[in-house]
Amino acid sequence: MSQELRAVEWAEDGLWLIDQTALPDRLERLRVDDVDALVDAIQRLVVRGAPAIGAAGAYGVVVAQRQAEREGWDRTALLAAVSRIREARPTAVNLAVCVDRVLPLLDRGRDAALAEAHAVLREDQLANRAMGAYGADWLVKRLAADRPLRLLTHCNTGALATAGWGTALGVVRELHARGLVEVVYADETRPLLQGSRLTAWELAHEGIPHYVQADGAAAGTILRGEVDAALVGADRIAANGDTANKVGTVGIALACADAGIPFLVAAPTTTVDLATGSGTDIHIELRGEREVLEWGGVRTAPAASRGHNPAFDVTPGRLVTALVTERGVLEVAAGQLPGEHLT
Repeated sequence: MSQELRAVEWAEDGLWLIDQTALPDRLERLRVDDVDALVDAIQRLVVRGAPAIGAAGAYGVVVAQRQAEREGWDRTALLAAVSRIREARPTAVNLAVCVDRVLPLLDRGRDAALAEAHAVLREDQLANRAMGAYGADWLVKRLAADRPLRLLTHCNTGALATAGWGTALGVVRELHARGLVEVVYADETRPLLQGSRLTAWELAHEGIPHYVQADGAAAGTILRGEVDAALVGADRIAANGDTANKVGTVGIALACADAGIPFLVAAPTTTVDLATGSGTDIHIELRGEREVLEWGGVRTAPAASRGHNPAFDVTPGRLVTALVTERGVLEVAAGQLPGEHLT
């Protein structure tokens, strides 16, 4: 079923998003017809995952163009609206890349901009399929897999986070299609539970055996020898291989290094930011305090407590066993750096 999921879709001459805040209870789609609604959807995580946000941003340029036509905006107002979309979430580089790709097409008319946004979506779908195959091939060879594998993943990197199929979860799906998945440990992913709400939902629909576990259990599960490899996505990858991903990722990488098992990052080349030299230059989004101080709208921390809520952390490239893109696999920890091999 999730193969057919489209987190971002242009249909009935408008932009539609799966509302990921409603999952797993309800599968609802939200139509987006104006810039305010799109910026809100990106910031509230109605749409999330770097590739999906990028696709939404590409279509967002068209949404802004059409709103400008309806409401009589001048060029300055239109560009300001597009800039708001571009900056809606600062860590995920795909958003800016995809907006910047479609923006120059505005001068060629609405059909040209829409065609380019369609191309962004289509290329991500093809990239995800290629990543799945490359990643599965690499893991099978690296682990000399003669049995189904025990895998661990963090956050959501499936069809819901992309234009379709998935990045790290796409590798899992490819392995499952080959009969090579014994079980997946899906970290629940605090504070918004993208692992238990979204990844587990996709795994259940695929019929892939899995456990949902607390984020704090991941390192212990790895060190007890219960995991063969960990697979995660990325929101921005620096030229030296440092990788920003959902907060909690770096602890998994450290545990994998100690246990001597592969830590695999799967992401399209649009997530690689060669203009960013290292992870120290990646802006880490700080989200609202309420996400960690409350649960279901009820305060769980003392009134005097403040909340520290970084949405991402940065895993040093030396801990990234391999980076899988649609072009192939780079063994980053062994010195195959994106800045040298993806130019």
